[in-house]
Amino acid sequence: MNSPARRRVTEDKSWVLAPLLELPHVIHAAVISGDGFIEGASPGLKREAAEGVAAMMSALQGAGRAVTAAFAEQDDAKLRQTVIESEQGWVFAIPSGENTCLAVFAGPEVNMGVVAHHMQIQVTTLGNKVMNSPARDLGSPA
Repeated sequence: MNSPARRRVTEDKSWVLAPLLELPHVIHAAVISGDGFIEGASPGLKREAAEGVAAMMSALQGAGRAVTAAFAEQDDAKLRQTVIESEQGWVFAIPSGENTCLAVFAGPEVNMGVVAHHMQIQVTTLGNKVMNSPARDLGSPA
């Protein structure tokens, strides 16, 4: 009998979003794993929408890396930021550690520089917390 694929359990990283959600015109934010799972989301973002955002952002980040690598003719191209503009507003995404990105959705009136700056601060904060967290006790070896 086949058992369903089990998703790894991760710490909820929603705490890193609070300062971003306080910025003028920011509507939603999320921490997304590279394999398309939500690791943290703004309180008002419905689960179905968050899961869709995570899946699409994962694909978009992969496509961004591939396009950059092709244009630059370098296989090891790294993304710094992905920005999407629409009539509804802006989507900003930046890598936030190993196989994770931080994404923000903001209204059309947002100050892009302010959002990008605060996203970098939160990525640094997230990285410091993850790097300074004590290792989990996995119990005694059998």
